This record gives sequence, C-alpha cells and structure tokens, in this order.
Amino acid sequence: MRFDVEEYRKRAKEDFERAWHEGPQVLTPPGISGRYPHRAYARAQPHPIYEIVQKLRSTYLSMGFDEAINPVIVEESDIYRQFGPEAMAVLDRVFYLGGLPRPNVGIARKQLAEIAGILNRSLAEETETALRETLHGYKKGTIDGDELTHELAVVLDADDATVVHIMDEVFPEFRELAPESSRSTLRSHMTSGWFLSLGASWERRPLPIRLFSIDRCFRREQEEGPTRLMTYHSASCVVAGEDVTIEEGKAVSEALLSAFGFTDFKFTPDEKRSKYYMPDSQTEVYARHPVHDWVEVATFGMYSPSALAEYGIGVPVMNLGLGVERLAMIAYQADDVRQLTYPQFFPQALTDRQIAGAVRLREEPATLVGKQMATAIRETAAENAAAPGPCTFSAWKGEIAGRQVEVFVEESESNTKLCGPACFNEIFVHGGAVLGVPDVEKWAQVRSEGVSTAITYLDAVAALAAVRIEEAARCGEPVHVQAKMAKLPSDINLRIDDYAMRYITDTNKKVDVRGPVFLTVRSTIGEQTP
Repeated sequence: MRFDVEEYRKRAKEDFERAWHEGPQVLTPPGISGRYPHRAYARAQPHPIYEIVQKLRSTYLSMGFDEAINPVIVEESDIYRQFGPEAMAVLDRVFYLGGLPRPNVGIARKQLAEIAGILNRSLAEETETALRETLHGYKKGTIDGDELTHELAVVLDADDATVVHIMDEVFPEFRELAPESSRSTLRSHMTSGWFLSLGASWERRPLPIRLFSIDRCFRREQEEGPTRLMTYHSASCVVAGEDVTIEEGKAVSEALLSAFGFTDFKFTPDEKRSKYYMPDSQTEVYARHPVHDWVEVATFGMYSPSALAEYGIGVPVMNLGLGVERLAMIAYQADDVRQLTYPQFFPQALTDRQIAGAVRLREEPATLVGKQMATAIRETAAENAAAPGPCTFSAWKGEIAGRQVEVFVEESESNTKLCGPACFNEIFVHGGAVLGVPDVEKWAQVRSEGVSTAITYLDAVAALAAVRIEEAARCGEPVHVQAKMAKLPSDINLRIDDYAMRYITDTNKKVDVRGPVFLTVRSTIGEQTP
C-alpha cells in the first residue's frame, strides 16, 4: 500500500487544528466577585514540550500509526550489531548504567564491641549470628539495599537512626563504595529500540507495519546549549513492508510538518550517513526558525539490510526521527531549548494582568455581616467624602456576637474633609509597576493602558475597618480604625504576593501607593442581648 501525501496532510491537519484551536477556558471560582475580573482563573497550562508531544501523538494516530513503547535500556552488544565498526564512536555519546557493588562486610570482635558500645549493651550470641546472616544476605542479594537498615534494626532491637549511625561508624565499607559501570546503556536514539521491537514482532503482525513512539532519549553531549540537551524527546516512527521505499519518509515528514502549519521546509542529504541506514537514503528535514533560521527537526532513511539481518528482519523498513524540543522551539518561537524545557530555572516575565492578580487585600472580613459592614462603610464615606469636619455619619447598625454595634465614619478636625484626597485612588499595574493613581489627566495613560485591580484605597481601608470592628465587638469593646498617610501597601491594607513582588524587585520596577488617606472609622457597643 502506497502513502498518499495529500490524504496524510488533510487528515493530520484536521486533527491538529481541532486540538490547537481549543482556547483556554476562563473559570470563576465561588467567592470571586465580578468586581475583580483579573482574579478569574484560566485553565491550567500544559508544559510546552508535552503539548507538542500530545499533538504529535494525535497526528500520528490520525495518520494510521499504532503507538509503541521501545526499550530504554539497550545492551552495548546491540550498538555493535547496529553500527558495526562505528560502534565505538557512537558509544562515546551514550550513558552507561552503573551501580554500587555490595560490599563483603566482615564482623570481627572489634566491630561487635563497637556496636555494643553504641547500643550501650552487650550482644547475645544469637544476635551476633543473626547480624552476620543479615549482612551475608545483603551481599548475596536476598536482602535489598533499601531494606537493610530495617532488617538490621530488627536484629539489633534498635531504631533506624541508631542503625544508620552504626553503619557509618562501624562499617566504613558502606561509606567508601564507588559505582561500577555495566555494559547496559541508556537509549541514545530511538533506532536502537526499533531494531529490538521489530525483530521480535515483524513476523507476527500483518504488513505493512506502521508504528510510532514518542519518548526520551539520552545523549552524552559535551555541553548543553541553546539547541541541545542531554535528554530529549524523539518522535520516531517506522514503516515496514514489502513495498516500502524512501518516498514513505518524505510523505510522513511532510504530513507531520504540515499538520503544525509549516510549509517552509526542505529535505537535504545527511552527510553523517549512519551505518544502520542504506547508503544515500539518510535525509535531513529542515524547518525555518524565527531566530536560528533553518533548523533540523527530523531525519529519515531506509534501514540497512545488513543491520536488519542482525535481528532477522526480512522486509524493508523506513525510519523517521523527529526532535520534539526543536519542533517546540519553532512552534513557541523560543530561542533557547533550555529555557523552554526548564522554565523554572530561568526568571519568568509577568504580564501586567498577572501582577494585578497578585495584588489583594491584606485582611478582609470572612463573614456576611463583615462584608455588609465593609460595603456600608465604603458607600457612606464615598457619599459624604467632601463633608467638612468635624462631622460624623452613621454607616451601619447590626448585631455581632449578641451585641448591638453601630459604625460611624467621621472626621474630628476642622478645615478638613471626611475623606482624604487619596481615598479614591485606584490600584493599577502599568509596565510592571504597581501604582495607586487618582482619576485625573496626569494619570490618564496609566488608567487607559494599565490593568486595574478594581481596588481603591477606600475599598481596602473599609475592609480593614470591618475586620477590626468585628474582632473588637466579640470582646465587647469599641474600636477606632484610622488610616493616615499611606507610604507602603500595608498602610492601606494591601499585599502583593511574594512571586509578583520578587519579579517587581528583580526588574527594578516600583510600587508606589503613597497618598493622604485620612479616614477614621469608629464603632460603639450596646448592651448584650440576653
């Protein structure tokens, strides 16, 4: 059966577009009001590498490939079977697996005396025998390493911490162990696994066989760089059958790249010419990258008949390997695969909206009564903001903890207004800076281009007053809550989450919430209800 490139492209692109164009869902959890739109929670974001892996899986499946898992651990002898005389050069790039040998721990009278000294008691003869048998069992492999401490604790009737101290002090053999290498290697390329898998299954499946596997490979690079990692994901496939030719590789690679929206790609002969490929069949696939220009994202070729014969495979096999990380760099327009793969180790930029989501009230009422009180304080203060002092306005009456409470917003001094000039400043985030600004022409650009937190100084102080009044009322006490000149976010009951504050300081942005608030809220306590 021949591959139809156009049919591949159509099926793969349709499947890809269904997944790619599903926009993030915005969810508003209970308790988040419409006054704080920046606190709506977006759908959790997948890791970019695994996002590409998932899209590649969907594309391969839509193209009629079955999914497989190839062995990760490959014996050195298989590398020689696949590469022949070049095996030594290839093995220079692989990781060998090693482990700690199990020491032959001797127990003489000196060791027994030291153990008895640590335990502060003598050892019975049967305990000495059991101790020797336990260590011998560990040496022979009948007791696993992670079980040894527990087994010794049982034998010595001691806790694990004491046993660890004994092993460190009495048996230096454990401390001096050094790893020894085996002849097993970590898979450096998916081809090593395909030979094993096809050799075991090609006669047991109907032809043609179409399999794909997307998994990690490990390569001992001299150093990691913007386009290379020591562990990476290979999206590899094989097509095995009587009529399979090199054209299958072109068809599959075109379909895969087209599914990701790329039409700007090319095929060039690969000068490396791996021995497990037929001469002149190894081909590199390039796609254009916004930073690195043309980037190699895939290689395909026909497996050499001599390499296939080593595993008893009697039909032609086309193999294609695609670097997931390199494809992700193109899709996400990243210029460093290290930052794309391990973003947690690199400073991440925050948008103004993300910073605004990290600005919140330091304290706010948790009860319905407290929330109603805060709203009443805010509305009363706003309604009478320009009233000259001295003045007092009743804002709320109600019952808290069985006591009648009345709340007033007031100004005791003459020649001043009920609310200070900064009460109606609103918190905006603009260019990474957190700013408390009034609605005046001077700050028009910040208010139009920045992201509002929908929090004013008055909102924050009213919430704080409600919290303090509730706390005092439960103790049967009146309270005065007064906001004066604001210099810090805490002065007006604001906090900025640590991660956002770290970003602000790292990028030399500022937090400026200065301003004269001068608002006083007072409560009175009546008789307790019988």
